[in-house]
Amino acid sequence: MKIGQYKLENNLVLAPMAGVTDRPFRQLCKRLGAGLAVSEMVSSNSMLRGALKTLRRANHDGETLPRSVQIAGACPKMMGEAARLNEDLGAQLIDINMGCPAKKVCNTLAGSALLKDEPLVGQILEAVVKAVSIPVTLKIRTGWDKDNKNGILIAKIAENAGIQALSVHGRTRSCYFKGEVEYETIAAIKAEIKIPVIANGDIDTPEKAKAVLEKTKADGIMIGRAAQGRPWIFREIDHYLKTGCHLPEPSLQEIKVILLEHIENLYEFYGSETGAMIARKHVSWYAKGQVNAARFREQFNQINTIPEQRLAIETFFV
Repeated sequence: MKIGQYKLENNLVLAPMAGVTDRPFRQLCKRLGAGLAVSEMVSSNSMLRGALKTLRRANHDGETLPRSVQIAGACPKMMGEAARLNEDLGAQLIDINMGCPAKKVCNTLAGSALLKDEPLVGQILEAVVKAVSIPVTLKIRTGWDKDNKNGILIAKIAENAGIQALSVHGRTRSCYFKGEVEYETIAAIKAEIKIPVIANGDIDTPEKAKAVLEKTKADGIMIGRAAQGRPWIFREIDHYLKTGCHLPEPSLQEIKVILLEHIENLYEFYGSETGAMIARKHVSWYAKGQVNAARFREQFNQINTIPEQRLAIETFFV
């Protein structure tokens, strides 16, 4: 799959997730088979203020190419400026968030709230595309609610504005992450535009990935929550799509090695104190499905030091 001048290793994309797709997690998923990994959402307002937390979210030092940063906001001018700043900082793709259903985002008229205002959508997309020399992509939902599904119209606006790839989460904003995914709506969008379309929503197995690609005729798939604690899902899907066969499940030893590498990168990226706090949620995801996982998670969440965290992981994953 190509986005602008960039040819990806495959058509599997790690979805942007707030508080999850930081640089350590993006790098890990790329190493384990993701063709592209999109950063967690960066607010255009915070970006222009130079907020430390926001700049860290946009940090791509040493990251495997291409580097994609997702920005969010409702002001065309500020979105354009934020895109240009991210390009100056090394981003090679700019992704625009019009799919986040969170109230704190929609209350600022950003994220999926923008789907209510089609003229503003066009203005934001045109402003961002004109502001940078790198490809711009867009993530949307199928509409605001079941009575206002305008995904096809938004997709056409995006294509006309110069957007070079479109990711579609197959639910409306009002559905959040509940209910059936509208793969038929993604298929309808794909049939109406020529730019690459990436299908998103409840893709959690190799079989589901293949079925979604066949049903929607999408160019690629985007995986979010299913990669939490299972970053190897990308290599599993990639292998299945290429061969029709399943890779063996990773052993506990391999899971331990992957997890320890992951948390070491978290410690280095955030510093020991913050890194140890952030490690807790990732370790909980990795432990899911293992024997005595609930007890382990409860105990691990009481640990505050790096040596104790390492020891707990070494002891549990055997």
